[in-house]
Amino acid sequence: MPLWVFVFVILTLSSSSHCFPHPPLALRMRRYTDAIFTNSYRKVLGQMSARKLLQDIMSRQQGERNQERGARARLGRQVDSVWAEQKQMALESILVALRQKHSRNQE
Repeated sequence: MPLWVFVFVILTLSSSSHCFPHPPLALRMRRYTDAIFTNSYRKVLGQMSARKLLQDIMSRQQGERNQERGARARLGRQVDSVWAEQKQMALESILVALRQKHSRNQE
């Protein structure tokens, strides 16, 4: 047998599927079901992380709204407090003026 024939046979056998036979059907099915499970699991994980991200964003926005409402309420209380102080001071100055007027009339 010539050397080139021997090399040709070796190359043909090594490149054909006879050297690396397909895995048995049971192994291929297991790999297929594993791939389906893995893809489904990744989708579920992606959905869960997207849901968590959305919840975080919404809770952050709700927190900001609550802070704005709290700031408005504090500002309203401060305005009310300032208004009450001004009213009190006005009433006190009126009382002082009335006392002074009343004390002058008695003299």
